[in-house]
Parts: sequence; C-alpha cells; structure tokens
Amino acid sequence: MTRRPPVNLKAIADETMERYGFAPRFPESVLREAAAHEEGELNVREGLRDLRGLLWSSIDNEDSQDLDQIEWCEQGPEGEIRVMVAIADVDFFVPKGSKTDLHAARNGTSVYTGVRTYPMLPEALSEGISSLLPGHDRRAVVTEYTVLSDGSVRHGEIYPALVRNKARLVYEEVGAWLEGTGPVPGEVGRVPGLEDQLRLQEEAAIRLRDHRMARGALDLETIEARAVMEEEIVTGLVIQEKNIARSIIEEFMVAANGNMASRLEQAGIPTIQRIVREPKYWDRIVGVAAELGWTLPQKPDSKALSRFLASRKDAFPDSFPDLSLAIIKLMGPGEYIPLGPHGVPLGHFAMAVTDYTHSTAPNRRYVDIINQRMIKAVLAGADSPYALDELSFRCAWLTDRDKAAQKVERFMRKAAAAVLLRNRVGEIFDAFVTGVTAHGTYVRLLSPPAEGRVMSGEHGLAVGQKIFVRLVKTDPYKGFIDFERVGRKKR
Repeated sequence: MTRRPPVNLKAIADETMERYGFAPRFPESVLREAAAHEEGELNVREGLRDLRGLLWSSIDNEDSQDLDQIEWCEQGPEGEIRVMVAIADVDFFVPKGSKTDLHAARNGTSVYTGVRTYPMLPEALSEGISSLLPGHDRRAVVTEYTVLSDGSVRHGEIYPALVRNKARLVYEEVGAWLEGTGPVPGEVGRVPGLEDQLRLQEEAAIRLRDHRMARGALDLETIEARAVMEEEIVTGLVIQEKNIARSIIEEFMVAANGNMASRLEQAGIPTIQRIVREPKYWDRIVGVAAELGWTLPQKPDSKALSRFLASRKDAFPDSFPDLSLAIIKLMGPGEYIPLGPHGVPLGHFAMAVTDYTHSTAPNRRYVDIINQRMIKAVLAGADSPYALDELSFRCAWLTDRDKAAQKVERFMRKAAAAVLLRNRVGEIFDAFVTGVTAHGTYVRLLSPPAEGRVMSGEHGLAVGQKIFVRLVKTDPYKGFIDFERVGRKKR
C-alpha cells in the first residue's frame, strides 16, 4: 500500500481563512504597535476604583490565555446576590483609528479552528497586557447588577476599575466539582474563601437561568467536536460538554450584556443590539414538533417551544443535540443591528431577553470594543464616538464576519475529522441523522463524533434516526466525509 503524504491542516486553515475574507496574519506595523505597550501603563489609575482586594476569579477553557472577564459576588439582604463582572479594558490599549484597531475591525472576531487559533488582537495584547491573567493588576470596566430571589435582575452601576484576578479556573474541573463528580480543583482549595464564593455564584446562576427559562428561553444543546492535536497529527475528536461552570459564565454574561444594553439606551445615543428575530420558518418548526407528536401554536411562541425542547431533552438525550441543530437552523442566525436613540429593542427570541448586546469579550469580538468605547464616553459625559450611520455599517460588516467565522470553524472541524478517518474507509459506524434538506442528508457518528453526508440510501430518513453507515470517502481539502447507508437501528 502506498503511504499517503501527511495533510497540513494548518495550511488548510490559513487558506480557509483567506477564502472567507479574513486576514490570517498580523502586519508588522500592528505587531510593533501592540508590543509597544508596557506594564507600567497600568499605574495610570486616575478615575479608577481600586477593587484589587476582592476575591475575583475567572473560569475558562484550559488552554485559554485571552481572559476577558472575571467575576465576584456577595450575599445581600432578603436573599439578594450582588454580582460584579469585570471586563478587560481593551479600548485603553486599542484606541479608535489605530493600526491595531483597523486590523481588528477588518477581521471582526477571533476564529477558533481547533487546528490553529486566529486571535483578533496580537498576543502581546490579548494574551498579555489586556488579558485578566491571575497575579497581575489590570484595567477593567466593571458592571454591577443584583440577582433577586426570583431570578430577576436589578441593573446597577458601570464604571472603570483596577482589578486583580486571584484564580484562573477551568470549566471542566469546576463543573465536575460543583456537580459532585470530581474533586475540589487545586486553585479552589488553595485560595481561602473561593469555595464559598463559587457556591454563591452557582446559586446566582441557577436563579438567573430558571427565570429566563420561565420566560421562554430555549435550552439548546449542539455537538461541536474539536480536534485533538499532537505534534501536528489529529489523534481524536472531543466534544465540549455543558456543565454548571459553563452555565455560571453564560448566565453572568447574559445579565452583564443586558445591563450594558440598558445603560447605553438610557443615555439616548445610537447603540448596537444583538438579536435573534422571531423565527421566519416557524411553520417548519411546528412541522418538526408535529412529526414527534407535539403540537405547537401557529404563531411564534418561545415558551411553548421551550416546553417542547425540555420534554425531548428529558426523553431522548442522545438525539437532542441533533434536534437542537435543526431548530437553530430554522430560527435563523443572530444579527447585530443599530438602534437609534429611544428606539424599541427587537429582543433575542432564543434567550427570552429584550435588551441585549455583546460587551463581555473585547479581546475576542470587535463589537465589544465598540460598546466599551461608547459606555466610557457616556461615563465621561462625552459625545458618542460613533454616529448611527457608522454603527449601521459596522453592524452589517460584523454580522457578516460572525457568519464567516462560523463557516471557517465548521469547515475545519470537517477537515480535521476527514484526516482522522482517512484510513478507515470501508468501516461501518453507528450514526444519528442530523439533517435532511434539499441539498442532502447528513449524519453524525457516535464515535468519533464526525459529521458527513449520506451519498447513497438516504431516502426516507428523518432527523434523529439511528442508522448504520459505511465510510466511502474523505477529502480534508474540501471538507468532505461521505457515507452510504447500510442499515437502520430502532429509536
């Protein structure tokens, strides 16, 4: 047998970035500008509240160095929980119109391919001086809010501050510990008071989530397999599991973003909203539910859809990610839209929130830098740095970049899976049907969790069915994994 040459996935990632309009490398002028910043700049503390004494911590992925936010909370009267989220002051190091700013605006977002990460900002900033790394004094914009006993939120102050992260924690470790399936993480045991702090954060997050679910938030769960790389070789695919630690961060950021959106709207200036509209294809969502024996109203109703999804997740957890994916596609994508002064927010259908934007990840998303500049102008009593016309242009472009980044990441997941499976052509696998469209029928293998298209025997299949498929072909350069159906398993 002729040995095939190795596949250079990093080169494929570079080509894919360029194909979708991204600049995968930083110009030298940007790198020089970013590297010119020094730690001594942090000594400029005028107008900053000194909050370095609070027990701040971060929870993120194990390999993350671009830490955008840290959290702290305290028990208040009558069961209230006061939450503070400190967001890295990226704008301080990336002024509007700078070379770094113009490059970040072009790409719009960091892109995470699993094979190679393409940061929006140079590592000297995003993994250095503008990252809320433990043991370092850092500039931040702090947003406060109070979680009431029923899970509703009372918005609070937003202000610049000086903070210091006391512990860098990992989702999987904290989640396993809080859920009773793992030991106390080392950092939690090392830092006095951190265990109680995280328990209180968990309580606040549960309240926030329960309140949103009662209002019709959708509990969606998709599977996105990330490539495991060892010395440029794909050795496996891993799935990012949801847990209570991820829920803490998700709920805290949803509330923080709501606080930011509300404060900017109150200022009477043009703002950016992150929205998901009422589903354009609601009739098709109704049809999907009907096929599964569930009746939904004829008009979009997030509470009814939430109840349907909760029922299916409890009854069929294995196939629920595939149902979630189908619903997400039919709901339509998220968008950034401009909102004029005193305009009426459209809201976010999936999250069941009215006022929403993106503001908590300025190292990774350009829209968050825009919002940071606007809130700092409001706090300083200055004019907004953005007029409505410029925000309209930015919204259209950043929505496009968000969609393009998702396409890059999806393509590279397929390319990595194609490399992993290239020596297994002819083998038979267990699979779930994940999509049935006019363009084709798609499946996800149970192990490894790779996705591909059924090229033969696909007629009569429906989303959620378990079937047997034989691997026919892989092409990492085109992102193709082709199967043929060889049987079906009962649900």
